[in-house]
Parts: sequence; C-alpha cells; structure tokens
Amino acid sequence: MLRNRSLSAVVALGVIALLLIATSAVTFAKGPGSGQGDGPDKTFQWKTMVGVPAGLTGVQSQAPLRGINGGGVPWTLQSGRGELKSNGHVEVEVEGLVLLSTGSNPAAAFRVLVSCVNPNGTFTNVLSADTFPATTGLATAGGGDSEIETDLALPSTCIAPIIFVTSTGGSWFAATGF
Repeated sequence: MLRNRSLSAVVALGVIALLLIATSAVTFAKGPGSGQGDGPDKTFQWKTMVGVPAGLTGVQSQAPLRGINGGGVPWTLQSGRGELKSNGHVEVEVEGLVLLSTGSNPAAAFRVLVSCVNPNGTFTNVLSADTFPATTGLATAGGGDSEIETDLALPSTCIAPIIFVTSTGGSWFAATGF
C-alpha cells in the first residue's frame, strides 16, 4: 500500500513537471529584468489553426474564448501557420479560411488578434489596427487566402499566447490549435 502511494506521488510530480515545461515553452518575457536576457527575441511558431466551431460562434457561445466572440457561424480552413515574436511582430498565413456551410469566404479582409495571459491571470487581447486583404469566393477556387504581417504592442509578459484571425470587427474565424 505504501509503495502504491509513493508511486502515485512520483507520477503526480512528473505530470506537474511536464505541465510546467509545456507552459514555459509558450511564455514570452521581454525586456530588462525579464529573466530572458537581452538576446534575440523569442519566437512562437505554429503550423496548424482551427476554424471557429459551432459551440463558440456568436451569441450561441456561453463562454467566448478569452473574451473574444467567435464569428456568427462556423468557419473552417485548409491550413494556417505563422510566427509571433516577443517584440510583437506577427506573421500569419491562412489558406481556404471559409464558412463551413458554403465553403466560401465572403470577407474581403481579415485582422489578427493576439491574446496573452498576464502574470496575474487576466487576459490582454491586442487587435491589429490594420486589415489585410483576403481572397473571396470558394476555397476550391482560392477563396479564404490571406497573408498577415504586422507589429503589435504586446504586454511585457505574454503567457500561453493564442493567435486569432478575425473579422474586421474582431470576431474570430480561426485560432492557433489543432
């Protein structure tokens, strides 16, 4: 019995250690006193994004993701990738970001939003001032493609960033994830 408790404690500590390592892999701290040194900017890269599912769309959602409403209907995409640097430079490329129901993109422009968890547990959501052209029409004909590149004023510490592709009004159509 004592051996089982000891084994359980070791396993629990191992899981906690893995969670801490995983969290630190997506935490940015910049500037003097950040503990990260004065070396090159840290970079968060991703190769997948997901469209907004039905449960997180518009008013249907009881809990917007980090306070950000999903688009009014479900969206899907063929691919999404990009990188975020700790200095706030963000690049996103989406292909085939379209309405799930029609397979078509009606939006001629997208924006990017970066959501950070602050050290005190609150969120900071930074929406780009600029909009970026998106191709309209069916994904099979090249609709829903966009390249976004901009600089955002991120908080000095950005824990667990989520990058969103949004409407011009700020409702999200796609987010980092898989």
